[in-house]
Amino acid sequence: MLLIKNGKILTMAGENYEKGYILIDGKKIIKAGDIKELKENELKGSDITVIDAEGKYVLPGFIDAHCHVGMCEDSIGFEGDDTNEMTDPITPHLRAIDGIFHMDRSFVEARENGVTTVVTGPGSANVIGGQFAALKTYGRRIEEMIIKNPVAVKVAFGENPKIVYGEKKQTPSTRMATAALLRENLILAKEYREALQKYNDDKANNDKPDYDMKLEALLKVLDGEIPFKAHAHRADDILTAIRIAKEFNVALTIEHCTEGHLIKDILCEEGVGVIIGPFISDRSKVELKNLTAKTPGILSKAGVKVAIMTDHPCTPIQYLTVCAAMAVREGMDEEEALKAITINAALLSGIEDRVGSIEAGKDGDIIIFDGHPFEYKSKVITTIIDGKVVYERKDDEGI
Repeated sequence: MLLIKNGKILTMAGENYEKGYILIDGKKIIKAGDIKELKENELKGSDITVIDAEGKYVLPGFIDAHCHVGMCEDSIGFEGDDTNEMTDPITPHLRAIDGIFHMDRSFVEARENGVTTVVTGPGSANVIGGQFAALKTYGRRIEEMIIKNPVAVKVAFGENPKIVYGEKKQTPSTRMATAALLRENLILAKEYREALQKYNDDKANNDKPDYDMKLEALLKVLDGEIPFKAHAHRADDILTAIRIAKEFNVALTIEHCTEGHLIKDILCEEGVGVIIGPFISDRSKVELKNLTAKTPGILSKAGVKVAIMTDHPCTPIQYLTVCAAMAVREGMDEEEALKAITINAALLSGIEDRVGSIEAGKDGDIIIFDGHPFEYKSKVITTIIDGKVVYERKDDEGI
């Protein structure tokens, strides 16, 4: 067992403890509460490791709800970049776990800065880019890191597919073609599902449809098992993503949502969750002209569920906390900003049963700061994943 005691615990589950405790058995949290409620007989006869977090802040591990860590390897270049398969605009069958380098230094830097979960996957070159996965940032191999795979299928609107395929003189080179390709493949997937159902209902009188790996990947979205992660910056692209999702009755989150603040009322009405970022970056293309760190606060106050991402390597993953702190500086409520990198990130990624808050039954992913996480001098001193200490800061830590 692992006991963390005496720290200021921010559970992200509605109740905080000025001086609390967390009890972890194996990989799971079994109890958390006020230190006064901890009964000595609960600890008798157990082999317990104790971490005294007196004067420290204790939180659930942070979650980056959209990044490309492991897909675009640190300090390498083309040889380590497996983010975009730019040879076909429709690639839903591609799986992030087959392109992630689990020993990438960025996983280490994530742990050192309190990020214990990443939702990582392909980029936005293709209309349908492939399957994202939710991973822990510690493990000997990908199979040991997976929380949920797939967690979503990436789709992209706006400039990126236009640029990539327009330069090749291929479709799509317009927003119309991007939307049409997505619709076409969703219709094909529906027909494929109907043919499979017809065969399963009466195998004697119906032929089994030929296996189609691309359409199989889309069935999980059509069946409501996972959402689309819809890359969309501009307001019109956000609205196109929502229009198509409603047309096919599929779930989605809006990724980036750069101009979301311009249509906050619509996003609220539609009940769409948004994963915002990166906003610590330059306005490198025309659809980023309205980029601002005020967007998370504006949308959160309007009633939209908000998570904050780095889009690593666009903003390096170790600065996820900085992104949230910047959102607070620009008007976001502090509690909501913490939720944006914990429980809201988990909810919008469909992994809230495992991570995102300190509650009994959830994974033992805990981080301990020597000050408030949004204070720029604060450092992570301990990172715990699945009940195991995976990082401890040394006083003489250097390059």
